[in-house]
Amino acid sequence: MTTQSDIRTISALLGDALSQFAKLFQNEVDLAKAELDEKIRQVSHAVGFFAAGAILVIPALVMALFALSAALIAAGWSPPISYLVSAVVAAVIAGVLFAVGMNRLDARNLAPRETIRQLEKDKNTVKEMAR
Repeated sequence: MTTQSDIRTISALLGDALSQFAKLFQNEVDLAKAELDEKIRQVSHAVGFFAAGAILVIPALVMALFALSAALIAAGWSPPISYLVSAVVAAVIAGVLFAVGMNRLDARNLAPRETIRQLEKDKNTVKEMAR
């Protein structure tokens, strides 16, 4: 037979458990916010690398391509072929730059791993508390 004080004790324990769960959930929300802020900073840095690479590489690349074309023409190549070779070199360099930028934006690198791991632990803790 349960007495009135037993019911209050059970309800107090249940209230404490729910309070602890609410605090835990709020901590997880705070962790998720912090981790997402970090991921946003990573994305902004990657975009900055895209922009800086595009701005800094264009003049240097143009001059290098002109020099390559001039060297090929001086070596006896026809001007259209030497310009085409220069364009292919530029395309390869552009591909490398875009690949580096895309690698930095890879979804696996941007996932909030710590938050997901902690939520899994919290889910298991809540299951244990419910038993």
